Amino acid sequence: MEKSDVLEKKYNKWIVILSVGIPLAVAALFGVNLRKMGFDVEPMMFLPPIYAGINGVTAVILCTALWAVKNNKIKLHEQLMKLAIGCSVLFLLMYIAYHMTSDSTVYGGEGVIRYVYYFILITHILLSIAVIPFVLITYVKALANRFDKHKKIAKITFPIWLYVAITGVVVYLMISPYYN
Repeated sequence: MEKSDVLEKKYNKWIVILSVGIPLAVAALFGVNLRKMGFDVEPMMFLPPIYAGINGVTAVILCTALWAVKNNKIKLHEQLMKLAIGCSVLFLLMYIAYHMTSDSTVYGGEGVIRYVYYFILITHILLSIAVIPFVLITYVKALANRFDKHKKIAKITFPIWLYVAITGVVVYLMISPYYN
C-alpha cells in the first residue's frame, strides 16, 4: 500500500467523524442558551457582523486561491486554502457562541422578499453541512499528493463553499435590521 493510500485511509475516518459530528454538535448547541439556563453571560450581539465579515473574507480568499492555482502559485494557493479553512472554523466558533448567548432573531421582512430570504437561508444551511466533507476530502487529496483527484473534487467543492460564504453575508445583511 502506497504512503498516499495510508494517509487517505487514516484521514477518511476523521472526515466521516467531522462531517457527521460538526452538524450534530451545532444542532445540539443551537438549542443551548446559557442565559436561559441561569448563567450570567451577556448576549454576544457584536458577533453577527464579525462572523458575516469572516464569511466575506472567506469568499475573497477562495477566489484569490483559485486565481493563485490557475497562475501556478501553488504555495500561495496552499496557504490561502489553509487560511480559508481557518476562517470557516473561526466563523463556526463565533456562530455557536452567539447562539449560545443570544435569543434567535426572527426575520421580519414580508411578501416575496420573505420567501427569497428563507430560500437563501435554507440553501445556505444545507450546503454549509454538505460542504464539510467536500472541503475535508479535497484537502486530504492535496495532502496525499493526489492532485488529479484533488482538482476533480475541488471543481465541486469550490462553488459550494463560495456560495455558502457569500450567502452567509447576504443572510446577515437581510436579517440585520431585525436584531434587537
